[in-house]
Amino acid sequence: MNVLIVYDSFFGNTEKLARAMESALKNDPRIQQLTVLKAKEAQKAAMENFDLLIVGSPTRAFRPSQEITGYLKQIPSGGLSGIKAAAFDTGIPLEDVSPNFLKFFVQLFGYAAKPIAAGLAKKGGKLVMPPEGFMVKDSEGPLRDGEVDRAAQWARKCIGED
Repeated sequence: MNVLIVYDSFFGNTEKLARAMESALKNDPRIQQLTVLKAKEAQKAAMENFDLLIVGSPTRAFRPSQEITGYLKQIPSGGLSGIKAAAFDTGIPLEDVSPNFLKFFVQLFGYAAKPIAAGLAKKGGKLVMPPEGFMVKDSEGPLRDGEVDRAAQWARKCIGED
C-alpha cells in the first residue's frame, strides 16, 4: 500500500499530527511507500501512485486553509477514483470557543475536516473513516493532551488496523 499524507499547518499543530501519523505507519509491513507533504508541495500527478490519501488542515474561519482548498481543487474530476481517502483537522473544542456568539457559528459551519472529506469524495475518493477533528488548547495551540497518540491510532485505522 502506498500512502500520501497532505497537510497544511500555521502553528505546527497539524504538522505534528501528520508526522505522528507518519511515525505510526512507517514500519507497517503493508506500507511500501509513505509520503508526507505540505499542500503547496503536493503534486496532482503523483495521485496515481497512491492507494490512500490522508488530508489535514487547521480550521480557519470554519473551513480548511486556502492551501488545502487549492490542493483539492487542482485534483481533476475523478482523479481520486479507486483511491481510499480520509480527512482530519485541528480546532478549538466547542466548549472552549469564545466569545459565545462564535459558538453559534461553529455549530452552524463546523470544522475543516467535513469539507475536506466532501472534497475528497467529490473527486472520486472512497472515504475509509469519518472526518476526524483533533483539538488544540488555543488558536495557536498547543495540541490537547493525548491528541498526538489519538492521531497515530486514527492513521492505523485508516489503513485497516485497529
